[in-house]
Amino acid sequence: MNTLLKKSLVPFFIVSFLIFAIVKLNEQTSILWKTNAPDVTFTTIKGEKIAMSALKGKVVLVSFWATDCASCIQEMPDLVNLYKQYKQNGFEVIAVAMRYDPPAQVLNYATQKSLPFPVMHDGFAEISNAFGHVNVTPTTFIFDKHGKQLQRTIGIIDFNKLDQLLNTQLNNKKDFE
Repeated sequence: MNTLLKKSLVPFFIVSFLIFAIVKLNEQTSILWKTNAPDVTFTTIKGEKIAMSALKGKVVLVSFWATDCASCIQEMPDLVNLYKQYKQNGFEVIAVAMRYDPPAQVLNYATQKSLPFPVMHDGFAEISNAFGHVNVTPTTFIFDKHGKQLQRTIGIIDFNKLDQLLNTQLNNKKDFE
């Protein structure tokens, strides 16, 4: 009986481990089955309102971040450079500071670093909830010109892969016709 039990448990643990590994890998970076962008309106720290639906025709990156997140701060200069590089080609970035981040701290950081893209503070977690209850930073979503989700990344962005993705998406003129 003991041998039979061991023989039946080994495949169970192998399958369980594989399922766990696939789920964890999918959480890190996932190319998804093109789900729609949430129907939200961002209110920036400058008071500007930007509806996600108004961004159709652009490739949009939404970054959930916090001023106390070392990885977020580490990737911010690369995000700024990427934005400057592709902005004229139809690329938009929205930086969403988490609800627990003090609003004055977010405003101070955005001002000191001269962030060139819209920054908002998600004080009531409405935006993070609309994006699937985001609670880990950094978390990044990328949407194509039609507002379909291309990718979700939890953790630091691989900027080489992102650069390739943006080149493909922004240079595909037929994509939005």
